[in-house]
Amino acid sequence: MKQVVIVGGGHNGLTAAAYLARAGVEVTLLERLDAMGGATISSDAFEGLDARLSRYSYLVSLLPRTIADDLGLDVSLVRRRYSSYTPVPGTDRGLLIDNEDWAATCDSFASVGAAADATRFADFYRRIARFAGALFDTVTGPLPSAAEARGLLGEDWDEFVERPIGEVIEASVGHDLVRGVIATDALIGTFTNLNDSTDGNRCLLYHVIGGGTGDWDVPVGGMGAVSGGLERAARAAGARLVTGAEVTSIDPDGAVGYVMDGQQHRLTADLVLCGAAPDVLAGLLGEAPAVRAEGAQVKVNLLLRRLPRLRQPGVLPQAAFGGTFHIHETLNQLIGAHAAALAGAVPDPLPAEIYCHSLADPSILGPRLQAAGFQTLTLFGLQVPDRLVDSFGNDRLRGVLRDAALASLDSVLAEPIESLLATDVHGQPCIEVKTTRDLEHALDMPGGNIFHGPLSWPWAEDEPLDTPARRWGVATAHDKVLLCGAGARRGGGVSGIAGQNAAMAALEMLE
Repeated sequence: MKQVVIVGGGHNGLTAAAYLARAGVEVTLLERLDAMGGATISSDAFEGLDARLSRYSYLVSLLPRTIADDLGLDVSLVRRRYSSYTPVPGTDRGLLIDNEDWAATCDSFASVGAAADATRFADFYRRIARFAGALFDTVTGPLPSAAEARGLLGEDWDEFVERPIGEVIEASVGHDLVRGVIATDALIGTFTNLNDSTDGNRCLLYHVIGGGTGDWDVPVGGMGAVSGGLERAARAAGARLVTGAEVTSIDPDGAVGYVMDGQQHRLTADLVLCGAAPDVLAGLLGEAPAVRAEGAQVKVNLLLRRLPRLRQPGVLPQAAFGGTFHIHETLNQLIGAHAAALAGAVPDPLPAEIYCHSLADPSILGPRLQAAGFQTLTLFGLQVPDRLVDSFGNDRLRGVLRDAALASLDSVLAEPIESLLATDVHGQPCIEVKTTRDLEHALDMPGGNIFHGPLSWPWAEDEPLDTPARRWGVATAHDKVLLCGAGARRGGGVSGIAGQNAAMAALEMLE
């Protein structure tokens, strides 16, 4: 029987394990932590309170229906009625985009002085929708060529691929706040000036093609429901899943060394699939990474006794927090925040977006918290590169970012957010801050980069497609070692795509 060792038990590693084991391959998956799931976990972040937070990743868009169906993944995803709410800084007005009420949405555009942009905004996303479905259909097959991808994007290729996306956004809509609503999708986890490079173009593309619609849905039960379902699928198929096993070396010929319970072990296999970041893989191979990956965000988890009141009359907190709540994310503010961070400062104000998981899925809270009106908030701050940790020190930066996040929120609310924080069993406020370095330490993500490195286009560019690994976008410099994590082509986000593609390449190679 053919043997495969998978390094890393994140959702991609579990996906690969399930596919391979179902095909009759002997699979051993080694996970450093005490539980499977990696970044796709739900956990009790605040001691003594029955609140299961999606601690790291939190929304699902890129998981293909084909993968869920193939593996019998029974995960319910809740579609949010409201797309976003964006307060106008220094005012009691804001832009509320309601997916179910176009007239109300147009009125909201007009209320912030952007009446003409309502149609332009919709047209921008209609253009994306023209190719999103067709492009998303390719991500679970061999890599399309650039020419094939260009055929899918058609006349939009030059703008969405060749020109910096900041220029395209400025040409598409006129109001700075509306431009920012689009621009944030090009910056999540990416540190860039959107007018200077196409790094943001790739980030935007991955944020708008999911499911062919670009909708970001809430997984019922939290992200742990996704990884838990994949773990069950892998175990049911016969994969051997080992926790507490820290991989210390990978030999290009297929040998894997790991430590478990203080003892050194060694496995040999026909192929090794690595779900860790390419930088981590390089270290395990005894090689130097080409360029250290760098994340650019801070994640703040909060548990509130209730949602905060808004400055804007007539907009309910349940609507404003029912989608993505943007703060200080006009295009000019995002560009200014990038410049501030380049100069070594934490952006002031901190641009961020907030999600309320518990509004869409109350099940993550225990019955008592639900009855009392408690809610969770996840704040994701942008333009905070990992290099700031070197300047501030991680503990100090964590405190600075905590204060910056709270101040940014307070500036657009009608009451201080700290006054609404629940307290844990020790009387401590329920707020958890995760810097890029915290992510690196907890999840072995170099530089806290949530994509494991720079995102790549979901098609082949100049590389040859002459081997299964290259055709499926999972190749490394070593024939017996494949990528199966977010660092593979078409990796990034909670999708399982990299895991499925690595499994497909491996099955071809093992024939």
